[in-house]
Amino acid sequence: MARSRSVRGEMLGQGGAARMLEVPVEVPVNFVYATLPYAVLMATPADFEDFAVGFSVTEGIVRNAAEIRGIAVSVVPRGVVVDIDLVPDALRGHLTRRRNMAGRTGCGLCGIESLDQLPAVRPVMVGPAVGWPAIRRALVGLEEMQPLHRVTRAVHAAAWCAPDGAILLVREDVGRHNALDKLVGGCLRAGYVAQGGFVVLTSRCSFEMVEKAAAFGAATVVAISAPTSLAIERAEALGVRLVAVARPDGAIGFTALSGAARDAVA
Repeated sequence: MARSRSVRGEMLGQGGAARMLEVPVEVPVNFVYATLPYAVLMATPADFEDFAVGFSVTEGIVRNAAEIRGIAVSVVPRGVVVDIDLVPDALRGHLTRRRNMAGRTGCGLCGIESLDQLPAVRPVMVGPAVGWPAIRRALVGLEEMQPLHRVTRAVHAAAWCAPDGAILLVREDVGRHNALDKLVGGCLRAGYVAQGGFVVLTSRCSFEMVEKAAAFGAATVVAISAPTSLAIERAEALGVRLVAVARPDGAIGFTALSGAARDAVA
C-alpha cells in the first residue's frame, strides 16, 4: 500500500495558484488475537509486522516476541486486518484482560475500564552511558532517515540508535505511539538488545511513550519536544533517563542521573 498520495491544493494569498502536494496515507488497522478484535488504530500503511510485535509487547499482551507464533496481514475494503497468533499461555493471559479500544493514534489508555488496568512495567536494566556527542549525532542524522516526513511534513518518527549515536533503525507513522510501537517491533525482529542503545522521538513525550520504551527495555529516551509531568515521574520510577527539548545545539535532562551518566551528558 502507498504511504503517501498526491492531492491538489490552492495556494491562498498567492493568487489562487494550484500545486500538487504529498500527504500521508492513514488507514484503520485492526489488531485481532485468536479471532477476537482487540484494537483499531489509525496508522500509516507500512511495517505491519513490526507494528504487531511492538504493539503486543508494549501493551503487555505478550512478554516478548517469542510468544507470537505468527502474523497475517489482510487488506480489506475498509482498512487492514492484522491477525496475531499467540502461544497458548500468552493467549490465556490475554483473554483475562478485557479491552476493546478504538483510537486515533494508538493512545495507551483509551478504552481501559478502570485505573486498576493502568499498565505495569518493570524498571529497566541499566543501559549504556549516552553522552551529548552521541545524542547530537543522532539528532543531526535523523532528518535524512525520514523519507515520508521529508515529502509530507506530517508524520512522526522513532529511531533506535547505537551508544555512539549512529542510527540503526527508524520507523515513521502518522501516530507517534504507532511509530514507537513499529520501532520496538522492528528492533525485536532484528535482534537488537534494549541495553545496547537508546531511543529518539520526534514527538511530544507523554507518559505512555516512556511506558512503551520501558516495556522494550530502553534505558534512555531522547525526545525533540518537551515531556509532561507524568512522563518525568514515570521515567524516574522506571529508571529511564529522559532527555527532552533536544536540538542539535542542546538538550535538557529531566530525570536524576548517576554521577557517571551526568558527566557523560554534560
